[in-house]
Amino acid sequence: MQIDPFELERWFAEYEHEADIMLAESGIRSLPASRFDTDPGDLGYVIPTNGDPEFRAEVARRYDRDADEVLFTCGTQEANFLAFLSVLGGDGHAVVVTPTYQALHAVPDAIGEVTRVPLEEPDWTLSVDAVAEAIRPETEVIVVNNPNNPTGRYHSAETVRALYDLAADNDAYLLCDEVYRLLADDPLPPVASMGPHGLSTTSLTKAYGLAGLRFGWLVGDREVVDAAWNWKDYTTISPSPFGQHVARQALGEQEDDILTENRRLATDHRERVREFLDTHGLEWHDPVGVNGFVTVPEGFENGREFCRTVVEEASVVLAPGECFGYPDYFRIGFGLATEDLEDGLERVGQVLEAEDR
Repeated sequence: MQIDPFELERWFAEYEHEADIMLAESGIRSLPASRFDTDPGDLGYVIPTNGDPEFRAEVARRYDRDADEVLFTCGTQEANFLAFLSVLGGDGHAVVVTPTYQALHAVPDAIGEVTRVPLEEPDWTLSVDAVAEAIRPETEVIVVNNPNNPTGRYHSAETVRALYDLAADNDAYLLCDEVYRLLADDPLPPVASMGPHGLSTTSLTKAYGLAGLRFGWLVGDREVVDAAWNWKDYTTISPSPFGQHVARQALGEQEDDILTENRRLATDHRERVREFLDTHGLEWHDPVGVNGFVTVPEGFENGREFCRTVVEEASVVLAPGECFGYPDYFRIGFGLATEDLEDGLERVGQVLEAEDR
């Protein structure tokens, strides 16, 4: 089993630590720990190690599922990793909609085989027919994240239903990474609520502003969840007691306030970035969530050259499109604190104006 280097994480490792502003962050700004009771009691394993049964039952009801169809994980990354290990054998095949977060195609490619189906520029629309053509007899899973990272494209309910039907007709699963779903003003139902062929993964990182909890979950077919739990014994064993303790509060009495605040922030910041792009003649597909995929400015060969120039001259980190296989774009994140967003955009604007001169 071999896996490609994670391009985006290597880019961040090179530049994020010493830069002033992280304008490529893909989640909403972090909430302070002081907002929550952070005393979980004894610091032992969470028992049972798939998560507290009552809390899993609470989460399961969001998907019209049972508690045993939910596995608590260390973020969405682990949820996806365990799901792929559970549904793909050595000769298994995945159809993955791209561009997307690299783990969603690199991990299944390391386990089995992957066929990528690209979204269609410039609106990043998805051809269901192209997905259908990519399916093979050995296809075990169709993979999509919705809203999409990095483009912010939110595929419609009709498109997601068509993907689910394709999966069901081919005795496969539709796995949807839904970490940005609740940042939408009118979120679609989660894929795991659509029927036995739906798998949903998510966490409290992107929509709730609680990345440091490292708390997520996988929901779906009992056979897949049990297999994932079996694999989890060899990874993180149990979810963090801190993560589970705070997650119960974030998904309980505080949830409405958190999501209302975060959706309002995302809407306001999207408009600020839209005005900035219009001023400088740059284009994007109007995104849902807190990421946008923006065309590289004239005068720069590709996204990597532009992003390197910005971080070296302005100490602002952006994400080059090469990290997603699209060198003519860069990803901007606008979920950070407002004053940091304003400062970051001003600095990027100075780089663009200097280039114009």
